[in-house]
Formats: sequence, structure tokens, C-alpha cells
Amino acid sequence: MQPLSDAYGRVATDLRVSLTDRCNLRCTYCMPEEGLDWLPLESQLTDDEVVRLITVAVERLGVREVRFTGGEPLVRRGLVDIVRRTAALEPRPETSLTTNALGLARTAAALAEAGLDRVNVSLDTIRSETFHEITRRDRFADVVAGLEAAQAAGLGPVKVNAVLLRGVNDDQAPDLLGWCLERGYELRFIEQMPLDAQHGWTREGMVTADEILAALEQHHVLVPAVEPRGSAPAELFLVDGGPATVGIIASVTRPFCGACDRVRLTADGQVRNCLFAREESDLRSAMRAGATDDELAQRWLTAMAGKLPGHGIDDPTFLQPDRPMSAIGG
Repeated sequence: MQPLSDAYGRVATDLRVSLTDRCNLRCTYCMPEEGLDWLPLESQLTDDEVVRLITVAVERLGVREVRFTGGEPLVRRGLVDIVRRTAALEPRPETSLTTNALGLARTAAALAEAGLDRVNVSLDTIRSETFHEITRRDRFADVVAGLEAAQAAGLGPVKVNAVLLRGVNDDQAPDLLGWCLERGYELRFIEQMPLDAQHGWTREGMVTADEILAALEQHHVLVPAVEPRGSAPAELFLVDGGPATVGIIASVTRPFCGACDRVRLTADGQVRNCLFAREESDLRSAMRAGATDDELAQRWLTAMAGKLPGHGIDDPTFLQPDRPMSAIGG
């Protein structure tokens, strides 16, 4: 086994696998109302190809965590079987799912039975009218049902990911935290990142970590959690003495690139060594041309060796990736 290390001493053990670029919401900070030009089906990895690359990562490259993302991974028909086959690997990786929870009420039990360990659900508001404004869909009740089903199925801790948008829901952080605390969900606020398809992100329009903390501290006492953060993206704070916590993922204003342990595989079989990378490494073509598992592992190692020290958002020459978040995977 050879670790997925880069030139700066970081080792990737957390694999994010995008299963599709398609999504059944149209969140304003992610994609336009009409959607995007989806990947052609023939360019997407088959279920067997997805599992094969995950197997290479786990058995040959030391990956210990596999998170399934999208787009929206619940729209991938083979999801449950992919989870089952991933959970059966040795050594068994921790498995998780990042989802908008539409349809999770129907699938949570099957996913848990297949070996999924936990879920992260994207939910930016607890007000149905604001949910409709952000997502352009009237599906808030379905998300709530999905969260409840995930908790009942034992897919915990159930985590909620929220993005605050200036002038839309930036006044709702305390309400969202209180709602999650009542239900035992772990809330994480995420600074909006320059990964929208429209390329409309601006630093001035982004609600910062400092602003989020200031809003929460009007209602709660927050102190940094005692445990070391390590490579975790979220900076955790005890709420009113704990044990409950709230997290802030401040990718822009408090970057944590120096401890990054993540690598990404897109739905069409490209390795991305950074969320903001402008270059990708093609495993799909090599695999379909007959590459062995050892050869695929070597390509993956080469891809990781070129990882930059940071995402470079503060650099004047920074350019947003050509692919939006929906095509990269979270």
C-alpha cells in the first residue's frame, strides 16, 4: 500500500466520490433555474467502474473514508448497491453521503442496511418560503422527512450543512441552530465558495465566519471545542457549555489547506486533488483502455503529487474552476 501523499507532506485518506452531476433542486448559489448541460451518460462511470476505483483507493492507496456526493447522489439508481459493495471492502472504509435529502425518507433504511454510516444533509433554512426562494422548489417538507428517516435508521450523527446568503437567509442562523439542537442534528455553516455555475460569487456578497459567529453569539454562548481540529474542515464550538456543538467551515476566510486530507473523483472518472483545482487526471480513459489496478493506482499517485499548497482564492490571479460544484462533488 502506498499513501496518496503530496509534495507538502499531506496524505489523502478521505475520498469524495461524485456519482452524478444531476440534481433535483436548483439552488440559486449553485446553478441557474434551467439547470445545466448534464454529462452524457456514456461518459459517466458505471457502477462497476465506480466500485473498482474505490477499491483501488482503499486497498492500494490507504483511503479510509468514502463520501458519496453529486450533484444529488440519491438520483443515482445504483447507489444502494455501490454503498453495499464499498462497505464490504477490506479494510472497511467509513461511508457517508452528502445529500439534499429529497427521497431520503424512502431510501434511508436501505442505505443503512447496505452499510452507510451517516449522512450530511444540505438545508439552508427552516422557513418553507425561504427554502422555495433558494432552491426554486417547494420541497421543504420532504427534506424534513428525510432527516427524520435518516435519524430513525441510525445514520448518525446526522449533520446539516447550511450556506447563508446575504439578504436571503443571513438573519436565520440562530433559528436554524435552535431547530437542529432540538432534534439532535449537528449543524455546520459553510461559507459560500466560488464554485457556482454562473460565476457570480463575490467576496463582498459572502457571509463570513465572523458574521455567522456574531449572529449566533447574540443567542448562545460559544466556546471553541476542546478536541483538536486536525484535518476536519469544520471548526467546532460548544453551544452553551455543550455537549452540543456547531461548526463553521470557513474555506475562504479561515482556510485549512495545510491539513487537507481529501481527494475527489468526479462522476466521469477524473481525479481532482483540490476542490478548486483547474486540472484533472483522467482515470476513466485509462481504465477503459485496459489499465491494471496497479497502473490506475500509479496514475492516482501522480495526480496527488502535483497538489498545490493552497486553493489560492486570495491570490489576484485566482480563477474559478471551470466545473461548478454540482459537477465536482462536495
